[in-house]
Amino acid sequence: MNLFTGTASDAFFGGEVPAPVRELLHQAAASTAAGKRAALLWTAHALAPQCLAVYYALYKHHAGRREFELAERAAWRGLDEAARQGGIGADWRTVEPAPVLDFSRDGPQRFWLFTLKAVSFIHLRSERAEVAGELLAKLHQLDPRAQTGSEVTASLLRAAGAGPRPAR
Repeated sequence: MNLFTGTASDAFFGGEVPAPVRELLHQAAASTAAGKRAALLWTAHALAPQCLAVYYALYKHHAGRREFELAERAAWRGLDEAARQGGIGADWRTVEPAPVLDFSRDGPQRFWLFTLKAVSFIHLRSERAEVAGELLAKLHQLDPRAQTGSEVTASLLRAAGAGPRPAR
């Protein structure tokens, strides 16, 4: 089972993974020691900072352990790298729907959108609902059909008494 995609495949969310990094990701997935897993993942990041799959693995690992500061750091870095690769503006607040942005296909643009959702979730889980709401509002503007699964985070945000209300 692939720890990072939840499938039995060797595919990683975020695209191609160089062979040495792939090996580190497999070692991290097999590790039962969280500290060792984190070290392997951050080593993979140092080897290939352009590899989006590493950011996904990092923020999933740290968020799962409630290490929200580290999860957020990895997610913001992943968002920046996906923006660079996908031709998206560096400031998430200024990104607008555009014909050149295709969030429906696998690639850096979809990874960027998915990671924006992850940043929102991390903010929500670390009790920063206001920022989570701002991020979700942008996400809903760019992904009105919630193809990234943002409705779960929006639901949790509403339950916490904050965030965007669904359109009726």
